[in-house]
Amino acid sequence: MTEPIKETKEKWKLLPAFLKTKGLVKQHIDSFNHFLRVDIHKILEANKLVRSSKDPNFFLEYKKIWVGDPEIEHDLISTKITPHECRLRDLTYSAPVYVNIEYTRGKEHVIQDYPELIGRLPIMLRSAKCVLTGKSEEELAHKYKECPLDPGGYFVVKGNEKVVLSHEQLQKNRIIVEVDNKKNLSASVTSSTTERKSKTTIIYTKGKFYLHNNTFTADLPIVIVLKGMGVESDQEIIQLVGSEPLYSTCMAASIEECTNQKIFTQEQALKWLGTKVKPFYRTRIRAMSEEARDILAEVVLTHIPVLYYNFHLKVIYVAHMLRRIIKATVDKEAIDDKDYYGNKRIELAGQLISLLFEDSFKQLNANLQKIAENALSKPHLATEFDMGKQIASVRDIMHKSIERALATGNWKLKRFKMDRVGVTQILSRLSFISSVGMMTRIQSQFEKSRKVSGPRALQPSQWGVLCPSDTPEGESCGLVKNLALLTHVTTDQDEEVVKKMAYNLGVEDVTILSGEEVNSPTTFLVFLNGVLIGVQTQPATFIRSFRMLRRAGQISEFVSIYCHRGHQTIDISTDGGRLCRPLIIVENGKSKVQDHHIQELSDGLRSFDDFLKEGLIEYIDVNEENNCRIAMYDREIIRATTHVEINPLTILGCVAGLIPYPHHNQSPRNTYQCAMGKQAMGNIGYNQYNRIDTLLLLVYPQRPLCKTKQIELIGFNKLGAGQNAMVAVMSYSGYDIEDAVVMNRASIDRGFGRCMVLKKDKCTLRKYANMTEDHLFKPDVANNQIAAKMYAKVDPDGLPSPNSIIDSGEVYMIKTVPAITEDMANLTASKAPPKLEDSRWSGRNSVVVDKVKKASLFS
Repeated sequence: MTEPIKETKEKWKLLPAFLKTKGLVKQHIDSFNHFLRVDIHKILEANKLVRSSKDPNFFLEYKKIWVGDPEIEHDLISTKITPHECRLRDLTYSAPVYVNIEYTRGKEHVIQDYPELIGRLPIMLRSAKCVLTGKSEEELAHKYKECPLDPGGYFVVKGNEKVVLSHEQLQKNRIIVEVDNKKNLSASVTSSTTERKSKTTIIYTKGKFYLHNNTFTADLPIVIVLKGMGVESDQEIIQLVGSEPLYSTCMAASIEECTNQKIFTQEQALKWLGTKVKPFYRTRIRAMSEEARDILAEVVLTHIPVLYYNFHLKVIYVAHMLRRIIKATVDKEAIDDKDYYGNKRIELAGQLISLLFEDSFKQLNANLQKIAENALSKPHLATEFDMGKQIASVRDIMHKSIERALATGNWKLKRFKMDRVGVTQILSRLSFISSVGMMTRIQSQFEKSRKVSGPRALQPSQWGVLCPSDTPEGESCGLVKNLALLTHVTTDQDEEVVKKMAYNLGVEDVTILSGEEVNSPTTFLVFLNGVLIGVQTQPATFIRSFRMLRRAGQISEFVSIYCHRGHQTIDISTDGGRLCRPLIIVENGKSKVQDHHIQELSDGLRSFDDFLKEGLIEYIDVNEENNCRIAMYDREIIRATTHVEINPLTILGCVAGLIPYPHHNQSPRNTYQCAMGKQAMGNIGYNQYNRIDTLLLLVYPQRPLCKTKQIELIGFNKLGAGQNAMVAVMSYSGYDIEDAVVMNRASIDRGFGRCMVLKKDKCTLRKYANMTEDHLFKPDVANNQIAAKMYAKVDPDGLPSPNSIIDSGEVYMIKTVPAITEDMANLTASKAPPKLEDSRWSGRNSVVVDKVKKASLFS
C-alpha cells in the first residue's frame, strides 16, 4: 500500500504572489514593454536609410532610437507630466521619441550626437516608461493622485482613458487541415514574415491535388509545382509523400495529370507555371520561367526559407501537407478544429501600436525623401541643403496618426491592408470591477451577426486560460471572452537561442535525408514556429531534455514544446500571443511545491519568480497541455501525473471569481451575474474625489458578508460595490410578484442604496486667428432684477463657487465670444459688442457644485 499523498497547505498563497509580480493586466503591459524594448529598434533597423534619386551621394541614416520620459512641451520648455494631470487638462499622456542621425550636407559628412526629436508616442500607464512604475502606494496616492489598486494597461488620450482591446486571430505559419466550402479536403497555411504575408492552400478535389495561391490565375496541379521546385523524378515524389499504398494510390492521379501535360523537367514545369502567373505580378524584362521560380521561392509558403533556389526544405513541407490531407481522407479525427485554442493567437496593444508606429515612421521617411528630392532638384541653392533642419517640419506625423487611431479606434493602414473599427474603447469606470473586466476582455474577429454555434461554444482547450462564465448574453455570446485569473499572454522570444539548443540536443538536418527516411515511423519532424528545422528519432528523450533545460532557466520559461504522435511532429513555439498558465510540477508522483516553500513565501523569503527559477512551477500553453497529465488536487496525483493545479478557483476570471459558491448555481446564472456585477454601483478608486468625471458613486458601500478568496486577491474588498440587503421571500395566497421588489421605506430613509451622480461640464476658451479670444465674464446686471436673479450663482470671474446650489434654469457659467473672429480687416472698424454665452442647469432637481478647475493645454 502506498502512503496517502499529503496535501500542500495554503497553496493558494501563490496566487497573491503571482498577482504581485505580474498584476491583473500583465498581458497589455508586457506587450507594450516588448514594443519599447524590441520592436521599436527592429522597425528603425528596417527603415533606417533615406536616399534620393536626384543625388546618389545624399543619405540620411538613423543610428539609435529611444523613448524619453512623459512630458509636455510649450514654447520650447519641457515639463514632466503625470496621467492625472492629463485627465484633468484633456491632454495626451505621451513621451518624446528621439534618434541620433548621420547625413550628408553637400560634400560634408555630418554625425549628429545630440538627440533629434522625431515625434511623440502615447505611453501606457504602468509600463516601463510610465512615471507610476515602481512607485510605492503612498507615493501613488499622495504625490501622483492615482489609485494604488488601479492596474494600468490603458492610455490617456485627450483626457480620455482608452483601452486597446485584445483580438483573437488564427495562428500564422501553421498547417490547418479542414473541409472547405465545396466539401473538399484542404490544407492551408497563412505564411507571415517581416517582408511578406501570403496564404497557400493545397486542395484535394476529384482525386487530384492542386495548389492555390493568389499570385496564380488558376489552381496548379501539385506534381507540376513539385517539379518546378526541382523534384523531377515521380519515384522521389512518391517517396517524399509516402511509399505506403494509401499515399501512392492517392498521388497516382496527380502524377498522371502531370504526364498528360508533357511536363517532365524543372524547366518545362517553370515555363508552364510562368503562363499561369497573374499579369499584375509579371514584368516584361524577365523570362516567365524565372518569374515562376521567384514566386515559388518567395511567395508560396513564404515562411519556409529558400537559399540559392534550393527548394528541398519547401518540398518536404509540401509533402508533409499532402500526407496530412491523405491521412484525413481515412481518419476524420485528423481534420483540425479551427476553434481549438492552440490554433489561436491573441493580438495585444503592443503589436497593434507597433503597426501604427511602423506605418507613421515610413510616412515620416517618405515625407523627408520628398523634401530632399524637391531641394536637390534645384541646381543653384544659396546654401547647402541641410536635412537635419528639415526633421522639425515632419515631427507631427507620428503623434497625430497614433493619437487619431487611439482616439477614434479606427486602424486604417493601407500599407498593411488593415481596416478595423472599434480597436480601442473608452475604459468603463462604472465600477472598479467593470474596468478590470474590460482590461481582460478578448474580442473575436468572427462576425457576431452570423448564427454559427462553433466559435461560440465552450471549448475544452479553454480550460484554465479563459473564463467559462464571463461572456455577454445575446449575439456576442461566446465571441467576447475574458481571460482567467492566472492566464499569461506570451510575447515574442528569440528564436536563434532555441534553434541552437535544439540542434545541440540531437535535431538532424532534414535536407540530407531521403523521403523514405523522413517518413519512417520512428522519425519526427521538428518545427520551430511553423518552420521545419530538422528531424528527431528519439522524441521522448529530446522533449524531456528540452523541458529540463527550460526549468533550469537556460531558455525562456514561455517557450513551449509539444509532441503530436498522430502527425509525427514536434512543435516548438516561441511566438507571441499564445495563452499559457503556471502549473506546479509533479515528479515521481510527488508535488515539487512543499509546505516549507509556502512558509518561505509567507515570510517574504521567496517570490513567485523564485518558484519559476528553481523549477518548481512552469508555464504550460494550450498545446503543451495535451502532453501533460494534470491533477486538480494533490490527493489525485498518481504515478503518471506531470502537473497539479495551483488552485481550482483560477479557472475563473476576475469578475466570475466574485461569485460565492458558483458551482451551486445554474450555469447561465453565473453568466448573468458577470454582466450585472460590472454594473454594481460603488467605489471606482481611491482617487475618485480627485477626478473630474461623469461618475456614479454609492454613498454607503459595504463589504459582502459572504466573500470569496478572489475578492481579496484583486482588491475588491478595498473598493466595494453594493450593499448587504436583508431579503424576505414570502408568498401571499399562492401568488408571487415575479421579479418585482418591495422595499422597506425606513431602510431607504436611512440611506439604503443612496448614490451620488457626478456630472462633468466644461467651458472651452479659444484664441482666434485675428488675435481675439474668449473670456469668462459676469455682466453688470445691478439694474435688471430678472437677470440678477438668473446670474446670482455666478461669481465675477464667470464661474460658480464650490458648494453653491444651482436650481433649475439658473446660469452657472458665462463667457464672452468676440463678434468677429475671422476677418482681420474689419477688426478695428467693427464696434459690435461681444456675444454672451451661458450654461444653464436644465434638470428638474437642484444640484451642488462640487469642484471647479481651471486648466490650460500648455502650462
